[in-house]
Amino acid sequence: MDRARGMSVRLKLTLSYAGFLMLAGALLLAAVWVFLLRYVPDGWPALLYVAPNRILLLGAFAPAAAAVMAFLLVFGLLGGWILAGRMLAPLTRITDATRMAANGSLSHRIRLPGRADEFRELADAFDAMLVRLEAHVAEHQRFAANASHELRTPLAISRTLLDVARRDPDRDTGELVERLHAVNTRAIDLTEALLMLSRADRRSFVRERVDLSLVVEEAVETLLPLAEKRGVTIETSGEITPVEGSQALLLQLATNLVHNAIVHNLPVQGTVWIKTGIGPEALTVENTGEKLSPEVVPALTEPFQRGTGRVRDDHAGVGLGLAIVKSITHAHDGTLTIVARPAGGLGIAVQLPACNR
Repeated sequence: MDRARGMSVRLKLTLSYAGFLMLAGALLLAAVWVFLLRYVPDGWPALLYVAPNRILLLGAFAPAAAAVMAFLLVFGLLGGWILAGRMLAPLTRITDATRMAANGSLSHRIRLPGRADEFRELADAFDAMLVRLEAHVAEHQRFAANASHELRTPLAISRTLLDVARRDPDRDTGELVERLHAVNTRAIDLTEALLMLSRADRRSFVRERVDLSLVVEEAVETLLPLAEKRGVTIETSGEITPVEGSQALLLQLATNLVHNAIVHNLPVQGTVWIKTGIGPEALTVENTGEKLSPEVVPALTEPFQRGTGRVRDDHAGVGLGLAIVKSITHAHDGTLTIVARPAGGLGIAVQLPACNR
């Protein structure tokens, strides 16, 4: 926004200090003058050298008062300028840091020394904002790089398949179509997952009352054929769990959790335990599976992470399942906790604010 150039805050404070000092001096001189007038007669006395009158007193008092006022003006302007500069010095550092951040330098910190006051609270809040912004930008850059890599893979495979078909016109097109269909389906799934992740990050949804237990039941029914195909048993328990949020996003959250628990399970006779309820943990999902070290678990919610290695499986997903779960949970002001089970597999707990309506 373009604004007309005005006086600086330092100059305004200087004039304010000087004006206040001049007003205080004028009031003091006025009080002295009124006090002196009480003891000085109005007319000309017989002996001028014995008792001065008000005219003589004014002649003696006015030059001294003018000198005092001039001194107060100079002292107020000079002292106010120095004092305002010292007081506004932290604001100058904050302004410089803001300009650096606007130019893309998010690693700079103000770190204003001294005891807590308004300026230092502002500087600390600005530093905390820069920390969050730097982490957010780094996360988005990393995510964009990973997304570009993941999207490039199916496109490169499609191009390779088309090049092979062009060089060999007599090749069976049925196999080519099937492989292209599988590659394109995976690219579409990845794109939809990226859109879902972006929607959750923006919190662009209408909040409503949702029974999480019904949402989980719908997700389980949808994924039950996949569980039966892989020999995984799903055990559900719980009660009505009213929460506030988006039913579509919460359904995606539950679907991703159940899908992740089914796919990353033991090859034979695995089990998934799902529980909903009112309390600290609105939803918990546990599954059997390979043993994971505690160091690996925090990275599972990062985009395109698939445990200890790439899962070469048609149902393995695109590596955004738990990242979407994390974003949806945070968008609903909740907390996601993931721990490695001692016997193998994961235990995931989702804490969501209960709906009081």
